[in-house]
Amino acid sequence: MSNDTMVNDTMVNDTAVRSTRESTASAESVLELDGVSKRFGDETVIEDLSLAVEEGEILTLLGPSGCGKTTTLRLVAGLERPDEGEIRLDGDVVSGNGSFRSPERRGVGVVFQEFALFPHLTAGENVAFGLKEWDDADREKRVSELLDLVDLSAQRDSYPDELSGGQQQRVALARSLAPEPEVLLLDEPFSNLDVDLRVRMREEVRRILKAAGVTAVSVTHDQEEAMSMSDRVAVVNAGRIEQIGRPERVFQHPESRFVAGFLGHASFLGGTVGRDAVSTAVGDIPRERIHGLAPEYEGSAIELLVRPDDLEATPDPDGDGVVSSRRYLGPTALYEIELDSGEAVSCMHNHDVHLDRGERVALSLAAAHDLSWFPEGAETVVDR
Repeated sequence: MSNDTMVNDTMVNDTAVRSTRESTASAESVLELDGVSKRFGDETVIEDLSLAVEEGEILTLLGPSGCGKTTTLRLVAGLERPDEGEIRLDGDVVSGNGSFRSPERRGVGVVFQEFALFPHLTAGENVAFGLKEWDDADREKRVSELLDLVDLSAQRDSYPDELSGGQQQRVALARSLAPEPEVLLLDEPFSNLDVDLRVRMREEVRRILKAAGVTAVSVTHDQEEAMSMSDRVAVVNAGRIEQIGRPERVFQHPESRFVAGFLGHASFLGGTVGRDAVSTAVGDIPRERIHGLAPEYEGSAIELLVRPDDLEATPDPDGDGVVSSRRYLGPTALYEIELDSGEAVSCMHNHDVHLDRGERVALSLAAAHDLSWFPEGAETVVDR
């Protein structure tokens, strides 16, 4: 059997094992989706999607527009019904197999991107809106607790048009938390905020959710947002989960080229696996620097994932390639390097380092972490 055949067979088998492992619910799972599919007419938006969210966890569904992440959120909320599969909350089926629990009976809170505050109600009255069945003393106590949690006690009597965008978002969050939902769903919660406020609110919302001990599922297409506020990230593509795991793991060791490219700049450097090193166009890289590269891959052609901060370029008339472009980003500059091998890679330097377009450079590995890799031409990787 050839190395390539062995790699591809192993890749398929291990991918199936990994998928099963990721979707298996634990005893602490609050929310479970099991084989969920959703179609609109002839279009399949969600296909055989399975995941489990643990108590107190912040999970983010991350993917491009139209990938099915918002539809998944609506299925969990009960705003849509799945065509196949089950959705369970605390082990009880709320959708699927002939069962359907209405949204108001699911114990699920939703924070919409428009905030949807009632303009004629004060901040305190907005928070209290979903507590009509509570007695006056308990309702008053709960509203005070939540306004304190979101640091808006002083704005209790303010109307939405008297609040900033960030304050309105915190009121919307407090209102959704008020009935003590089992799960809180956040639909692109920061999309209506300006860039600086968006960054601050990501940190603030994570603090609030953790302080409240609530289980949350968020939806976004913003990679930085997902990475910074989530305990786990599920990357969604065409209605399927490509990979789920801790943000660091998903970023550093993507399991598909789609994930690698969607989570930031990704270049691929071809190499041949030798006994002690992988030979590449920028020199030999020791095998111990390659993540999970087992002995049986010796002689195989692979492609190393290198991100801009993994490489360093220095001027050298006898170097590996030439600078084809420079993009100034403020604190940093992103360089595109065309290698003599015909490959192209990116590298990032501090803004005070300047390389001229057309300048010949030598590339060296700057990464302190192991590099991920793909079998040559493969779209996914073997489980490592």
